[in-house]
Amino acid sequence: MLWYGGDYNPEQWPRETWTEDVRLMRRAGVSVATVGVFSWAKLEPEDGRFDFDWLDDIIGRLHAAGIAVDLATATASPPPWLTRAHPEVLAVTADGRTWSSGSRGHHNPSSAAFRRHADRLVGRLAERYAHHPALIAWHVGNEYGNEAPRDHGPESAAAFRTWLRTRYGSIEAVNEAWGTAFWSQQYASFDEIEPARATPTFPNPAQTLDYERFGSDALRAAYLAEVEILRAANPAIPITTNFMGPFKPADYWAWADDVDFVSDDCYPDPLDPEGHVYAALRRDLMRSLARGKPWVLMEQATSAVNWRATNGAKQPGQMRALSYQALARGADGIMFFQWRQAVRGAEKFHSAMLPYTGTDTRIWREVEQLGHELDGLAHLAGTPVETPRVAILFDWESWWAIEQGAMPAGVDYLGTVTEWYSALYELGVLVDFARATDDLSGYAVVIAVTTAVCSDAAIHGLDDYLRSGGHLVATYGTAILDPTTRLMPGGPLGALASTLGVRVEEVSPRSEAGLGLRDRLGLSGAVEGAVSGEVGTWAEVVHATDAATVAVFGPGDLVGRPAITRRDRAAGVGWYVGAELERSAIAQLLDRVVREAGVEPADLPAGVEVVRRGGVAIAVNHGRSTVELVLRGRDEVTGADVAAVELAPFGVAVVRVDAATGTLPVEVSE
Repeated sequence: MLWYGGDYNPEQWPRETWTEDVRLMRRAGVSVATVGVFSWAKLEPEDGRFDFDWLDDIIGRLHAAGIAVDLATATASPPPWLTRAHPEVLAVTADGRTWSSGSRGHHNPSSAAFRRHADRLVGRLAERYAHHPALIAWHVGNEYGNEAPRDHGPESAAAFRTWLRTRYGSIEAVNEAWGTAFWSQQYASFDEIEPARATPTFPNPAQTLDYERFGSDALRAAYLAEVEILRAANPAIPITTNFMGPFKPADYWAWADDVDFVSDDCYPDPLDPEGHVYAALRRDLMRSLARGKPWVLMEQATSAVNWRATNGAKQPGQMRALSYQALARGADGIMFFQWRQAVRGAEKFHSAMLPYTGTDTRIWREVEQLGHELDGLAHLAGTPVETPRVAILFDWESWWAIEQGAMPAGVDYLGTVTEWYSALYELGVLVDFARATDDLSGYAVVIAVTTAVCSDAAIHGLDDYLRSGGHLVATYGTAILDPTTRLMPGGPLGALASTLGVRVEEVSPRSEAGLGLRDRLGLSGAVEGAVSGEVGTWAEVVHATDAATVAVFGPGDLVGRPAITRRDRAAGVGWYVGAELERSAIAQLLDRVVREAGVEPADLPAGVEVVRRGGVAIAVNHGRSTVELVLRGRDEVTGADVAAVELAPFGVAVVRVDAATGTLPVEVSE
């Protein structure tokens, strides 16, 4: 089946409300409820005294109504009695401040007291519910690292030292990796090493990167401790925790193998005209983390959230459009935070499936409509998405390293990746995300976007990909650091420079302060199919030693020098982009790259996407104009045979198409 439902917090409501909740869930087509995410204080009101009667009651009611339960371990927010008795549970910031209770996620995942009490609670839950017929999955914790991504207290310091001993073996190896001869930082023993705390000027970059690695692993270790208990109780029940898209504090490549299915929380801003592109990127990342297997959209909002400076409401139909986007890009579940809108607490202005104003509301009508439509599309569950032929490398270590500071120029790693992804989205090209060390042979095009940290294995993998016939695009800032943040031997790109036929002599950033338009360099075409546009902050002095120059810098101190190069090598093609490009220039370049690689862009109007999954084409119009798509087949929602579909703003069509003819040209209605 397709999951449909959301977080349900019955502990916030009197029991007489529960009867109405279950009745309305059935009416809305809810198939799964996530229960107990923030209920630790209700389940264990005092140290060692547990109360499961209320949870027994609500799980029984849901099961009797045919609604499955995704049962949370409730460890996402320690109760006040725990932090009062064990203040060492509270997380410590880099500048030494200790978080207080009264919110959520205020704990240190490496705290022994937290782990001891959390594991005890999880054990009791597993003992009681691991074989309950309503249980469809375990939901461990919640959004790990969202509130306190890193702890810098004494217990984390000890855990960090243990992590370093495992990684390096000796203090001498740490000193070598961290380059501690610089600024008199050499350590005589592991006991001298502290977490990456606040410093008067730039901290050691290698230590900072290792602390990010450790921090992600520390969060994961807390997750895995609970997983071990649940697996022992009943290995047949799948286990997950909710990811948060491209979330900087957690390297989800490392986490992906530890969940039985990937799940994601996604909240695009309704006021952002490109919010749907942001959402598409996250869907594609989740599918990639899941290695093409279906995943679950664990949380989204029916309308407004509560945590932005301005919390815009979704327009009529927008929630449905974004839900179908997730379905098209591999989701086997459309879930929400939350079922019933709260009337107290910090999230009372966060929208829900059941608004506090009741069922005579637009939101409720849309919730009912979507639930019944998804019930008719259950045959899509478990089916794969069409195989993407283009991949963008996404690398958490590069993200951590390039945004540390003390770099040639400031780089917004996620923003940069998003620009390149957005250009492909506008071309109608479906994208996977990957790592340089993955098997890339199935992709016609691979794009390394500012992949700053590269191991020897990563460089060899990219070189092998190109030599084997792939089309590789590498951008500025790629392979400038090894995994210890040491400058790459031989200069930027390291051994990849010979693969691409270039040499980067120097990074030469632009300044936007007081230098006028003269230093906003333009790109001018040097050969057929060249690219034009503006350059941002990052620019490099590039020598095309064994490559053709596709575009050169315009007026300014780099005038006439190569900005984009192309090299044919064996059966493959290597492109290098030595400057930060505006999106129009990226799109021009990628249009040429993908066509040369045999990938045809789709002719779609702005804001329209069409993705194949399970024998159907799912078309979604996120734009503000009505469009007509020529799609021949059976409309899976209406049951009608169609030759074309007209999509109003936020309109959706699910058409079973002839695989031979596929998606035909698109026309925009007047």
